[in-house]
Amino acid sequence: MNAATIEARDLQVEVEATRLLDGVSISGRSGEVVGLIGPNGAGKTTLLRVLAGLMQGSAGSTALSGDDLKRMRVSEVAKKVGHVPQVSPDTHAFVTREIVMMGRYPHMGRFGIERDDDHVVVAAAMDATEISGFADRAVHSLSGGERQRVFIARAYAQQPQVLLLDEPTANLDIRHQMRTMTLIRSIADRGVSVIAAVHDLGLAARYCDRLELLDHGRIVSEGAPENVLTPEHIESVYKVRAEVHRDPFTNSLAISFVEPVDE
Repeated sequence: MNAATIEARDLQVEVEATRLLDGVSISGRSGEVVGLIGPNGAGKTTLLRVLAGLMQGSAGSTALSGDDLKRMRVSEVAKKVGHVPQVSPDTHAFVTREIVMMGRYPHMGRFGIERDDDHVVVAAAMDATEISGFADRAVHSLSGGERQRVFIARAYAQQPQVLLLDEPTANLDIRHQMRTMTLIRSIADRGVSVIAAVHDLGLAARYCDRLELLDHGRIVSEGAPENVLTPEHIESVYKVRAEVHRDPFTNSLAISFVEPVDE
């Protein structure tokens, strides 16, 4: 198995006397999609922000290709880690190509001059995410699924070793959810380590290699989807009775939610 590209050990995060992460350990490897699942407030977004170097824990360690993330310069982290937050920044004034070019900023020189190599990488990122057809369109004119691919393309244009995504399928229709997850899978297949918070358990089961189930800032189960998405785990964490079975068409795990249970 490949060595861990990104790894965290015994992470603890406290904000205003509230513990958001409590002893969390996680790793991501080249070519792998790791799905973070769990109810709202479980700590998924906090964990992604720590892995991206945007927050620091009060205890524990985070390493990127063996180097202590806390000791790395922000510019160096930006070259190796792409982060797509749940809420996209205001980009009304830009067209698609300009947004994707922003992913090259960590690699540009002091004066931020675009080179031929940058344009080649941006073109390749747009091709990979299938957004070349609207490269010159204003981002605000795009659909939700199209915009999501633009921001994934921007992160991919960083040529990162690690790609972190916070609920990349949120507010998308079924078609765009599947297209987005297929895109994420293809990026991992190109050798990137992908860690994504995924709200839909069916999508997580189908597209992720491993799952990390969080609850109240702790990882309560981890491993292959069939080992994590059990009726017992779903009921314990989500407070919903469920049945888990194999979809006869895709052969991936499918979940039928039966009823909520009393807490």
